[in-house]
Parts: sequence; C-alpha cells; structure tokens
Amino acid sequence: MWRGILGKKLGMTQVFTEDGRRIGVTVIQAGPCPILQVRTRERDGYDAYQIGFEKKPEKVCSKPEIGHAKKSGHAPCRFVREFFLREAKADLAEGQVLTLDAWTDVKVVQVTAKSKGKGFQGVVKRHGVKTHHRHPGSNGSLTPARVIKGKRMPGHMGDDWVTHKGMEVVKVIPEKNLILIGGPVPGGSGSFCILRPAQPYQEPKAAKA
Repeated sequence: MWRGILGKKLGMTQVFTEDGRRIGVTVIQAGPCPILQVRTRERDGYDAYQIGFEKKPEKVCSKPEIGHAKKSGHAPCRFVREFFLREAKADLAEGQVLTLDAWTDVKVVQVTAKSKGKGFQGVVKRHGVKTHHRHPGSNGSLTPARVIKGKRMPGHMGDDWVTHKGMEVVKVIPEKNLILIGGPVPGGSGSFCILRPAQPYQEPKAAKA
C-alpha cells in the first residue's frame, strides 16, 4: 500500500447504513493520480514518490512544469505533492497511475485539506472568548510591559492546512474514483485534499447519525 493519494472535495450528502442509521458523508474524488517522479536515496537523498491530480492546461504552465511532467509521459497537474517512504518500493514507477483500486480494504483515513478562509476576525469568533462588548480586554501589564507571545488576539482566521485523523471510510467506488468519508472534511467544495491510510492503532470516529 502506497502512503497516500490526492483528491478533490465534491461536497456532502447522506447515506443509510444496514441498520437504518443516516450518516452524513463527504464525497471526495480521489485519483487518478499519475506518478510524476520517483525520488531515490542515492540520487535525491531520500525515498519518495511525487504524484499529481487534475490536468492543468499547458497555456497556464511554465516551461519547467511542462518539461517535468513530460518526463513521466503525462500532462502537468494542478495539485502536486510528495509522499515520503521509509524505503524504496519496486512497485512504484514514473508514469504509473494510482487509483482507488487498492483502497477497497481501507477502513480509516486521515484527511489533510485547507480550511475555509474567514478573513480578519475578533477574539469571540476566532477563539470563542466570552467577554463584554466583544473586546479582547487588557493586553499587557506593567511587567513585562509588552504583549505576551501566544496571547489570543484578533487576526486572520482560516485558510490553513488542517489534518483530521481517524475518519471512517463509509464506501469506496473505484470505478468512479469516489470515496465517501464519514463526517465533514475541511475546506469548501472543489478544494484539494490529501488522503492517507490511518495507522492500524487508530479507531474510526463514530459519524453522527
């Protein structure tokens, strides 16, 4: 099993289990992901494989992007990431296309995606502070006469890469490149995400009925 695959969040829907429970799921289109490059310890100093997702028109690509992708026999991709390997794997080669066919037995995953940007927000929305007139209150004191690092203050909220671990895989549809994840996934519809099989010791989070 390779360490991860790239995808795009399509939205949310609901499914019904065999015992009649209704579960909210996030629909993710994962793959196909061509392997653009295989990095080796001898040449690059580490073992990894680089994959891409969703074709990118050449008219908006730089020449290095086009040349790099053509080495693997594929078109440039909009979303490209590397997955480190503890040791080289003989079953991974440049030009190979990764799909969800190998994910039919995966029950738990961790999903990394960029959260929705909220802009500049105050302490009440950003940190859930309970205060009077929605002000942060006193910011410092006579000693040390400065704002202490890490103090919860107003500022930019969201638009960060967030990882949700222990998410249950409700269903995998390899022929349509779709995977249904129980519960919400960070980001809006159409945003890119990274899926990794969870460690064996992680238990799936129970999806809310």
